[in-house]
Amino acid sequence: MAALILLAHGSPDPEWIRPIERTADHLRALAPAYHVATATLDGDSFASTVAASIAAGHDDIRVLAYFMSPGGRHLKHDIPELVEAARADHPEATITLIPGALGVADEVLDAIARAALRLGGGAL
Repeated sequence: MAALILLAHGSPDPEWIRPIERTADHLRALAPAYHVATATLDGDSFASTVAASIAAGHDDIRVLAYFMSPGGRHLKHDIPELVEAARADHPEATITLIPGALGVADEVLDAIARAALRLGGGAL
């Protein structure tokens, strides 16, 4: 079974996370068979979200990096390194990094996330 993790940088502003939460809620309603989760770069949020997804039986993990504003280092270094570490920690799973979105409107993020769910034969 596939899981989609929307991965974003953290922010103290609650307005910042709302588009990501709306997209996750929309995807859960559209594709209840998929596990849709959110994680941030803060602490071990991503690693624990990956581990929880795999423990729940999802061995196909798709990671969508989503940022409200450009963060070149995160996209070029931090996120690929986190994904590589997750792959090393969980060789039993397929973990794929999907190209992300920078500062996109909610409906664009939703379209990108829906396309990520379709990869590998899933259907919405």
